[in-house]
Amino acid sequence: MLEYLRDTVALGGAFAGATTAAGQEEALAVPSDNPVWLQEWFIDPLADGQLDYARFRFVMPALAQGTRFEQIEADFAHLCENVAMPLLAQAGLSAPRVVVSVAERETEFGTASPGLRQFFEAFRVENNLCIWEGF
Repeated sequence: MLEYLRDTVALGGAFAGATTAAGQEEALAVPSDNPVWLQEWFIDPLADGQLDYARFRFVMPALAQGTRFEQIEADFAHLCENVAMPLLAQAGLSAPRVVVSVAERETEFGTASPGLRQFFEAFRVENNLCIWEGF
């Protein structure tokens, strides 16, 4: 899974990573068996420079065909534990919370995308484990 990390760079106190085009051709294994790949990840720093949320943005085209949340619910914890946590460890980072999002197609973070199907789950990190945090 770590081959999906192209690089880790510091950007104004935030850390970011992105996938390669080749990485997008190879889907990650998830409980739902839907093809999914990592679009990007980054960490939101707090004003004091402490790390806050680590955000991992995934693409799952099956959402465009009507895949429901219930069908992919187990994928979120799997992606947190098997993709997010290893990538953070590889980068020498830790964050108190991880947000995993899954969208039907790639989008620019923070840009409105009317009609886009996407789902989010938040986890707190304790002892390198992802603990679900209901919004």
